[in-house]
Amino acid sequence: QVQLVESGGGLVQAGGSLRLSCAASGRTFSSAGMGWFRQAAGKEREFVAAINRSGVGLYYADSVKGRFTISRDNAKNTVYLQMNSLSPEDTAVYYCAAAPTAAVLQTRVDYWGKGTLVTVSP
Repeated sequence: QVQLVESGGGLVQAGGSLRLSCAASGRTFSSAGMGWFRQAAGKEREFVAAINRSGVGLYYADSVKGRFTISRDNAKNTVYLQMNSLSPEDTAVYYCAAAPTAAVLQTRVDYWGKGTLVTVSP
């Protein structure tokens, strides 16, 4: 089992920045791929970004490319999502996710965090 705990959500004005963190514990060696999804009210959960254990393999949704950056610190078993130039359309609950690789994370998630709310005001 892998436990994922997100933090860093909150209220920010449009154009601002936030950094989300996801701390992983348990059998983390089985989940080399880590990433983020988000779900806005009334919408389906959507993929945001993913990263391999090496930090070389990076994947982003088109809607966040150039604004969001995913990174990880393997020594701390923590994945980060730096979000810049936020807009109200980014308002959602952001979920940390783990999968065997970053490449499959978009379609197969083995573990989910409980989520952290990001609210972007106009």
